Amino acid sequence: MQKQQYDNKDVGFKETHKTCPICNHKKCLGVNPDGSAWCFSCKTRIKDYKKYMANPSANQITELSTSKAKLNSDSTSIYSPLSDRKISEKTAREYGVKLVFSSLDGSISEHSYPYYNDNGDKVATKKRKVKDKEFYWEGNHSESRLFGEQLFKSGKYITITEGECDAMAAYQLTGSKWACVSIKDGAGNAERDIKNSLEFLEQFDNVVICFDNDKQGKEAAKKAARLLKPGKAKIMSLPDGFKDANDMLKENKHKKFTDCFWKAKTYTPAGVMNISERRSAFHEREKKKSVPYPFAGLNRKLYGLRQGELVTLTGGTGLGKSSVTRELEHWLLKETGDNVGVISLEEDWRRTVDGILSIEANARLYIDQVREEYSKEELDGFFDILTDEEDKNKLWVHAHFGTNDIEEIFSKLRFMIIGCNCKWIIMDHLHMLVSAIHMGDERRGIDAIMTRLRSIVEETSAGLILVSHLRRVEGNKGHENGIQVNLSHLRGSQSIAQLSDSVIALERNQQADDPEEANTTVLRVLKSRYTGDVGYATKLFYNKETGRLSEPVFDSFEEEASSEVLEWN
Repeated sequence: MQKQQYDNKDVGFKETHKTCPICNHKKCLGVNPDGSAWCFSCKTRIKDYKKYMANPSANQITELSTSKAKLNSDSTSIYSPLSDRKISEKTAREYGVKLVFSSLDGSISEHSYPYYNDNGDKVATKKRKVKDKEFYWEGNHSESRLFGEQLFKSGKYITITEGECDAMAAYQLTGSKWACVSIKDGAGNAERDIKNSLEFLEQFDNVVICFDNDKQGKEAAKKAARLLKPGKAKIMSLPDGFKDANDMLKENKHKKFTDCFWKAKTYTPAGVMNISERRSAFHEREKKKSVPYPFAGLNRKLYGLRQGELVTLTGGTGLGKSSVTRELEHWLLKETGDNVGVISLEEDWRRTVDGILSIEANARLYIDQVREEYSKEELDGFFDILTDEEDKNKLWVHAHFGTNDIEEIFSKLRFMIIGCNCKWIIMDHLHMLVSAIHMGDERRGIDAIMTRLRSIVEETSAGLILVSHLRRVEGNKGHENGIQVNLSHLRGSQSIAQLSDSVIALERNQQADDPEEANTTVLRVLKSRYTGDVGYATKLFYNKETGRLSEPVFDSFEEEASSEVLEWN
């Protein structure tokens, strides 16, 4: 076909010169009165320039010099704007992205995205079918690196997106100033793709991760950020209503995107925070409410009991751990009005109730002969402390003697806290729980149980008092003979001390000839995370007639210190 040439003198009009969409040369394309256009550089004629620019199609190109054509070897792909994505031809050309036309009707059938290896050689092409939006690969996909990686070497900023069009969109939205690349196969493979290009990414001062604004994208962004050197990765959050960078480009939200870009926060792992951003939270904290112990000496050391803390009570066999827990159970029921849960694995529920009512009655009601001295009406009167004004039970007890399935026990523990609204739990004792695991290794069993107990306390903010045993010590004098307890005496694992907020030890020489000494228990604080104050706390005297523990009168200094505790509540 004879190439039709237009001369201004012959046709009598002023030709309009534009940039050629085929070769991208400026002012070399003449647009003619009949709507056609001719490029003086690449010798290409376009039948209908306006129609072509609105929807680039191969059948619009009727004149072409094969020696200077900007087509692929198959003559069906060209550099052109991605109109539906608002990606300019300039950006598409920089990234090597082409439109592939159908040989049947000349419509755009595919987008073609080139991928390169570490050496800068093109090794694969990713094709996107326009009609059904499916992707497929040509070439050696495994050797390819991030989309666009071959264009950049190093710099101050590089942005990583989830898709090729998002990378080109981010590039345009940031004024084509900063490097922008994309992972190859979606959020699920982000870690793999970034690992393969880690050396390349580490050459940039800042790596901005701009994945899709959905759950998968946000999770993938955190996983990707962990791969980079600390402080290098920044995670970008897009405004609500926009899924990705290309969405923002299509809506011309350049300023909004750049605002998000500059506000991208440096990634820090979960549990690590930037304190400069927590000033208001520092002042607006929830004040911990302390409930006083029934013993002034413990209040002086520990500043009371608090919900959300795990307190371990320990001592040798027969030294009064159960007596102390009974006092604490009764105290919490009567003084706080809170619901209390008791998981006692070595006794029947009636024994638990007897022990609490004995404190109320100031008599050992757990002994049949003593209990029979009281009428049913009198016993019912003592029982009233277990109910509130609406006759609702405040005491919830694990109704089973002995060990059973560990999962069942933890299920009951959680039910007491959440279902029965128990603010305080007394668990007696740790080593019976260990025997319920059937692990064979006591230390590992204790570690597992202490971790679960700590997690429940953190999750529910319940206060937990845990009874634990001591290991046997070498020498002639054991815990039953009154030796001083330290943290190393805890039986089985150091996780007991590590995961407890407070550890209180009981010391008593039950074999002493002096009756007063034999019935006097020393309370020693081995750990206090809240106050840091450890050491001797107080003494408790056991009255055999009433079954009660009483504290000696403090001197004036101790009375003043303990009274200050009560003022905090």
